[in-house]
Amino acid sequence: MNEHGPKALRLSLLTRWSALVGTLTATGILIALGLDQLLPNHPSIVVGISLLCLVPLAVITIRAQLQRQLSLYRALTGTVSSYQDGDFSFSLHWPHNDELSDLVAAHNALGEVLREQRLGLVQRELLLDTMVQHTPVAMLLVADGGAIVFANTAARQLLHAGRKLEGLHLADLLARVQPALREAMDRGGDGLFTIGDSEEEDVFHLARRSFSLNGRPHELVLLRQLTQELRRQEVQTWKKVIRVISHELNNSLAPLTSLAHSGAELVRRGQTERLPQILATIEERTRHLESFILGYARFAKLPTPRLDPQHWRTFLAALSDQVQFTLLGEVPDEPHAFDPAQMEQALLNLLKNAHESGSPPEQVALEVRRVQGMLRIEVQDRGPGMSETVLANALVPFYSTKRSGTGLGLALAREIAEAHGGRITLANREGGGLAVTMILPLA
Repeated sequence: MNEHGPKALRLSLLTRWSALVGTLTATGILIALGLDQLLPNHPSIVVGISLLCLVPLAVITIRAQLQRQLSLYRALTGTVSSYQDGDFSFSLHWPHNDELSDLVAAHNALGEVLREQRLGLVQRELLLDTMVQHTPVAMLLVADGGAIVFANTAARQLLHAGRKLEGLHLADLLARVQPALREAMDRGGDGLFTIGDSEEEDVFHLARRSFSLNGRPHELVLLRQLTQELRRQEVQTWKKVIRVISHELNNSLAPLTSLAHSGAELVRRGQTERLPQILATIEERTRHLESFILGYARFAKLPTPRLDPQHWRTFLAALSDQVQFTLLGEVPDEPHAFDPAQMEQALLNLLKNAHESGSPPEQVALEVRRVQGMLRIEVQDRGPGMSETVLANALVPFYSTKRSGTGLGLALAREIAEAHGGRITLANREGGGLAVTMILPLA
């Protein structure tokens, strides 16, 4: 890179060339004056000899000056070509402090920036390759036509016993793998599939993404083993279920034991006047425990819905006999196919939650309407709503913020909605309260 001292004299190209031309002109005049003294009466001979002396001198001098600049231009062309080839190791030097030195300095600075960027890119590529090679997710990059152009270590171990996959055709590879993976690939899109028998089965998640690379379509295939995660989640779920059931059983059995002991003691003493109250309390706790167990059983054994055309007016009129709500808007006149028993259970749970939220009973509302080819059933209340944490977990089975809640009401409603091909969403309402929306397909 070109560097100049702090006191280096800066001469521009215009100044240097002007000085050169002036010097050559002065030299020509001096030669002509000298010859005129020697040959006073021969002006043409003086001019001819002066030109013969001046022109070669000018050519030699100008050529010497241009030769350095031409060498610099050729060097610039060469380094630009090297930059195009990805080689940024070259730099230039120009000994003069002029405009060309500024060009060389800018060129060298550009090369330095490109070198640093290239080094950073190489380091990021090495980091990315290290991460990709050591990730437990099996990755395949498939070019247009089905040729595998990249596979990481996990993919080679999972699909080809650790051997190289690059160069193979995806169809040939799938012909050798487990039928479950082949069927998952044939279905297209993302999904889960299981390999192995019931005792040693492995669950995998398949993800496929298409994109363009170097102007050609490619597909990225990702295979992630979920067995360990699902087993850990299953264990955590069972632990939570056991805790909830144990808590509820203890809450019911402890009073029942105490009441039974008190009843036996009253009978022994002959004081039977309090027995009806004790028996009524035992009956109430027994019914509560029965309802609790039936709730779990209903959630665990939800049957496939039997879809029959139902008229909403008739269905909602029967629902209003069991729970109070305000009907908003006009209900659709067209019948809709759903399982009336399951839909009634889901809406009863939602309306019961709305009443238990602390909302005024008259502010508990239900609305049924068609929107963009979907059916929206919305239950609204004016309770305190839900925090972000509760909103994120409210649909998770066994999650409840109520002291005596089982955490199954919303989860069961979600199961019923999904069994009908729909989904449930929760959102806080402006002005307070909660809106639980069940979205169902029309077909």
